[in-house]
Amino acid sequence: MNVQQRPGRRLLLHGFACFLAALLSSLIAYSQNAAHPEPDTEMIRIPDGEFTMGSNAGPDDERPAHRVKVAAFRIDRNPVTNSQFAAFLNARGIQDDSGNLHYEDDDSDARIHELNGKWIPVAAQSNHPSVEPTWLGAREYCAWRGKRLPTEAEWERAARGDDGRRYPWGNEPPDPKRARYRSGWNSTAPLGSHPGGASPYGVLDMAGNAWEWVSSAYRPYPYSASDGRENPAPGPVRGTRGGGQDSSADEITTTQRGRNLSRNPLSGHHNIGFRCAQSLTTTR
Repeated sequence: MNVQQRPGRRLLLHGFACFLAALLSSLIAYSQNAAHPEPDTEMIRIPDGEFTMGSNAGPDDERPAHRVKVAAFRIDRNPVTNSQFAAFLNARGIQDDSGNLHYEDDDSDARIHELNGKWIPVAAQSNHPSVEPTWLGAREYCAWRGKRLPTEAEWERAARGDDGRRYPWGNEPPDPKRARYRSGWNSTAPLGSHPGGASPYGVLDMAGNAWEWVSSAYRPYPYSASDGRENPAPGPVRGTRGGGQDSSADEITTTQRGRNLSRNPLSGHHNIGFRCAQSLTTTR
């Protein structure tokens, strides 16, 4: 009798062992992903090199055109979405330990709201660029992902390349297939809506759809990373780049710095989002 029961017992033990292995695997996967439940965006490598920053034909704050050398880095292909930023708010909260806001949730333009103790994006705009993060919130989100905000020079190089182009796609005037601009208040477009507007490196939405915070303080040119403008402490007004969904064609150029924009770094804004960057240890 006992001999006949052994195969069944072995099968039972084997099944129980498989169950435990599957459970352990699930727990490990959960622990690895719990901090970042939303998928991260793809990053694109920008090679090291020297490029012309600014423009002698643009507004005063874009002058003078000058040469800047940038080390190799990576930058997000797309801006951070409402869904991704909601995951950050659920992990880190609406404000830091000092009470500084990460997100302006009480603004009528906010597209992430708290429901039963959880931050949830408006479903129809979960895949749109997230506007209303403060500069501090953008900085902290990038750190949460193991990244940082791009410098103003890095952002312009990723958008412009080496040939001094006026728009990410070249010098041809913008059109609705390449960029979201001249649109209504808060009428951003989902990510991936304008593949024809890609930069020379394949970075998307660097013209229109949402302005983007950069790490750099808004200071006169020429740009220098060593003159204090890259001090990460909150305080000075920061640069914004790229133009928004409600910008004119002249405001979505690769050299536009957002001089006419409302951009208190401690507040969120209806047309300012961001993307992240990452330093590289090697240049080649």
